[in-house]
Order: sequence, then C-alpha cells, then structure tokens
Amino acid sequence: MTIAPEADAQAKSVPTQSTYQNRVADYWNAEENPVNLELGKLDDLYHHHYGIGNADRSVLDEPDPELRRERVTAELHRLEHAQAELLAGHLGPLSPADRVFDAGCGRGGGSVVANLRYGCHADGVTISEKQAEFANAQARKRGVDDRVRYHHRNMLDTGLESGAYAASWNNESTMYVELDLLFAEHARLLRRGGRYVVITGCYNDTYGQASREVSLINAHYICDIHPRSAYFRAMARNRLVPVHVEDLTEAAIPYWELRREADHLVTGIEDTFIDAYRNGSFQYLMIAADRV
Repeated sequence: MTIAPEADAQAKSVPTQSTYQNRVADYWNAEENPVNLELGKLDDLYHHHYGIGNADRSVLDEPDPELRRERVTAELHRLEHAQAELLAGHLGPLSPADRVFDAGCGRGGGSVVANLRYGCHADGVTISEKQAEFANAQARKRGVDDRVRYHHRNMLDTGLESGAYAASWNNESTMYVELDLLFAEHARLLRRGGRYVVITGCYNDTYGQASREVSLINAHYICDIHPRSAYFRAMARNRLVPVHVEDLTEAAIPYWELRREADHLVTGIEDTFIDAYRNGSFQYLMIAADRV
C-alpha cells in the first residue's frame, strides 16, 4: 500500500506539547494496564474508556477460576464496546466517502468501530507515540490501513486539513486539555453541519466544587476533570451547538461494580468511581453537537 506523503509526514511529526502534556505522554507511553490490554486481545479492538449497560453478573458465579476470569473479561469488553457503538451511532449519517477524526484515540478501537459501521476514512490522533504505533499495527493487521490511520499528534493542533471531516469525537480524553482550545480545533476540522460527539466524566456543578472523589480520580489519571457547565460554554464559544445530551451515569455504574470484582483487572480506583457516581458529585455525559 502507498501512503500519501502528507499523511506519512503527519504520522511521523512530533507534536508540540506543554510540560504537562509531556507528562501525560510519558504516562501513556509507559502504560501497560491489563484492563486495557486483556480486554482488547479478545477481538483486537482496544478501547481506552469504560463501559455502559446492564452487566451479566452471572459471570461471577463461575466456579472455575480461570474460566471466571475469561468470562468477566469478556463481559467488561462487551460493556466498553457498547459504549463505543453508542458514540459511533451518533456520528452519522456517514458514507464511505466521509472522513472522521478521533481525538485522543488511544490504541485505536474507536476509529475501527466507526470504519466498520460506516466504511468511512478515519484519522486518529494521540499524544502517545507508542499508542500511535500500536494502533497503526492493528490497522495493518485488519487490512484497513488504507482507510484508518493514526498520528502522533497533539489534538489541540493536529495539522490536519481544515473543513475536511464529516464527524469527530472525544471519548474520555477531554479532561487532559483546555476545552476552548480543543473545541476550536474540532470546529476548524469539521465541515459546516459536521457532527461532534463527546463522552466524558465531568463533575456536577450543582454539587459545588470538585468532590474528594473527583480529586482522587484526577490524581490517579494525571488529569483535570472539568465541570459539566464548562462543556456547554466552551461549545457555544466555538460554533458547536448541542443537539443531543444524555446522562449515562446510571448506565455506567454496572461496569464499575463488575470491574471491582475482577481481581485480575482492578486498579484501585473502582470504589472511587462508584462513590462519586452515587453521591452525585460526578456524572458520565454524552453530548452530540453540530458545527455551525
């Protein structure tokens, strides 16, 4: 396969980053978390986000320890894939001729989901060189590297073509950047009428300031969770008009309750997420917006 020179140059470009962003890149370049890797090995769809929907808790009743691990892993992957499909379903309608942009693509699962659903071209961007290399290897393995490509770039300054994209998204990556800078870049990349979708954890303004649990999540992931209101204000300033808002908080809790029981996958942050969701200080939100 021949890659266009400009695409190849973008893939090899080193992004301009702040000191904080360099720390984030170092974190993800070193990350080898089983909760990301073991789930992705099941079908070579590697997601870097959580899951939604009712969990089949009967997997916990499996008496054979090894089989229990396998069944729990598969159920968690089913829930995270359901989340990716929910987001992809709000990007359309798209055609195979359309291009989509995956901001903060991680190991690339979301771009593949969009490609499988619509046949579209996808560009994923990650601040982690290791993730970009991994994701491109997966695209080659699937035989979709002529339509799905990943770039080691800063999602605030991608260098990608203005107005070239029919849809774009962030899936649990907005807490690493300033929202105005991020939404300005999405507005630049999207054509008029293009669709932007974000799924994110945000702290609940009605609770007050960020809770102890939100602070613990920030420390765990080296991020800075934004208040819910900040998303709508920054969108309004950057030509993104919400057309659909959905509170996924209740739908997210079963994933965390099951993951807490997965001894081979726990990271120690599970109870914090559950407590934050249940005390109302933290929300899991999806916003779909049109670029005007």
